[in-house]
Amino acid sequence: MTRRITVAERLASAEKDIRLETIADQSSWDRFLVEQAVFHFGTRHREFSANCLRDVLPELGHGYLGAAINSLRTAGLIEHTGRVVPSTLPSTNGHRIACWRLSDRGRAIAEQRRARRAA
Repeated sequence: MTRRITVAERLASAEKDIRLETIADQSSWDRFLVEQAVFHFGTRHREFSANCLRDVLPELGHGYLGAAINSLRTAGLIEHTGRVVPSTLPSTNGHRIACWRLSDRGRAIAEQRRARRAA
């Protein structure tokens, strides 16, 4: 049985050895892309919420947004800012959603990725 790599390991890895079965597993692949998009968005913005991300993700990504945010939070790559904003998604009737930012660990991984790209 192979060990599943963590979100942090996937994001920190510059050279990804993606196997065909990973690509064929559409739901895992979609979730991975959304995680990458959330992490990338976090590198470009001081603070963000699901509202911001829904505006830039294609429709297929919306279903994975909560899971991606939760997985990045669990991995310690993003952290709650302590602020909440009303959801702009009509079906939620404006319930409150968290605002996020990259954690120190997330910023370190982002910097490593930038350095590898520059080299």
